[in-house]
Amino acid sequence: MTSSQTDAPRDLGPAVRFPPPLLFAFAFLLGSVFDRFVPLPVVVPNAAWTGVAGATMFVAGVALVLTGINTFRKARTAIYPNRPARNLVTHGIYAYTRNPMYLGLTVAYLGGVVATGSLWCLLLLPLVLFGIVTQVIHREERHLRERFPDEFAEYSVRVRRWV
Repeated sequence: MTSSQTDAPRDLGPAVRFPPPLLFAFAFLLGSVFDRFVPLPVVVPNAAWTGVAGATMFVAGVALVLTGINTFRKARTAIYPNRPARNLVTHGIYAYTRNPMYLGLTVAYLGGVVATGSLWCLLLLPLVLFGIVTQVIHREERHLRERFPDEFAEYSVRVRRWV
């Protein structure tokens, strides 16, 4: 190994320490446990439309996630946020939102809230989003700014983080 190989910084990517979908799943599970043992008033009435509305939101959220994943696959760049990006993806769904996967997970989560009426799950969502923004999105954006400085600067001005 030459000295240049040992001195060169290795691109570790955004260095996200956990899979973001797990944060959403953990919070929803925790909220469901709280609902069981420390029930709070139901957020939405138990009506026939709530199940349909919740399922529709859930499916729409999953569709956003899958669209983001498919766009990354076609662009041949890292899907997992603990790996370096090979390309800056700015087309497809990424022309409308910089984070369609996290937006989709949020919509799916809210669909679960509507379907179950869980106030605990709703109350935990801001904590989930705080964690996603501070521990995932900020790291990803720092990585993209370092890797694609001019392109990411232009992209982040043109396309909003969420919607």
